[in-house]
Amino acid sequence: MEPKGKKELLPVVGQSVPELALADLAGNVAPDVARFLTLGLEGSDNTRLAYATDLVSYEAYCGANQLPAYPAAVATLAGYVAHLANLPRKLATIQRHLSAIAKKHQLLGLPSAVGSPALEVLLKGVARAVGKRQKQAPAFSVAHLKQAVSALDLESAAGVRDRALLLLGFAGAFRRSELVALDLEHLELKEEALVLHLAKSKTNQAGEVEDKAVFYASNPLFCPVRAFQAWHRLLGRTSGPVFVSLVRGQKAGESKPSTKRLSDVRVNRLVKQHLGEKYSAHSLRASFITTAKLNGQSNEFIKNQTKQKTDVMISRYSRLDDVIKYNAAYSLGL
Repeated sequence: MEPKGKKELLPVVGQSVPELALADLAGNVAPDVARFLTLGLEGSDNTRLAYATDLVSYEAYCGANQLPAYPAAVATLAGYVAHLANLPRKLATIQRHLSAIAKKHQLLGLPSAVGSPALEVLLKGVARAVGKRQKQAPAFSVAHLKQAVSALDLESAAGVRDRALLLLGFAGAFRRSELVALDLEHLELKEEALVLHLAKSKTNQAGEVEDKAVFYASNPLFCPVRAFQAWHRLLGRTSGPVFVSLVRGQKAGESKPSTKRLSDVRVNRLVKQHLGEKYSAHSLRASFITTAKLNGQSNEFIKNQTKQKTDVMISRYSRLDDVIKYNAAYSLGL
């Protein structure tokens, strides 16, 4: 088991800038320039938190083996990679650890050995040993989603909220973090659809507004727009977080919406609760892409909703790897 330690986000630099950020400025920059340089070095909060957790592990390893952590020698990094592989850790996890170490070197203004030829060869060996296949959240079918929604108690605030969360999450191909961050101010109800304006996402850190459109469904029970409207009426406000926790009412079994935003963990638990333990919040997005592909939608149409940048990412999110269920051999006409 890896040593535990305090998890802190990678430091946000105030009026100073790491020397390596722009060496030709020699670290002497105006406060407004420093602020933008610092933002350029930072990632999203989720990424920074993951990196900080990885750095706790790395620094504990260096301390236990009496090795200098910064700047890290190639031999130190190679030993750490082997240590992670032997635990074992997935290749993607090991690569994330190395990214965290490289970022910390950058923030400290130090050269990094991450990406050296020796480490690349080592990672190829690790890939052969531990494999490249990542555990991915499975996709559910539309029929399965409808079954889960039908089982909800729509006389309760929890049922109304969870129906809206499941249907919006699926129809909007949302990431969990996007659902959590969604505010009522981001939603615009139009005659044709509910339009969601996202100011920021995992692939859009610059803050340019991206729009998603969620359309009416013929069956009111499974309509994501009507599900949102029903939940909105219970919220009774026009601003603030969309998906919030519930507080107990005066009567037994009665509850009402709070103003406390649901956490990433809570959203994940709700998906598992209603769709099954093997699913996660990530399944909402994967299921949208898989369903759209099966229905013959183009990658361009899919990317218009998911906001993914490449066809490679569409392929990565498609859950079409069942060799019997999804196979072109069905269409040979024999």
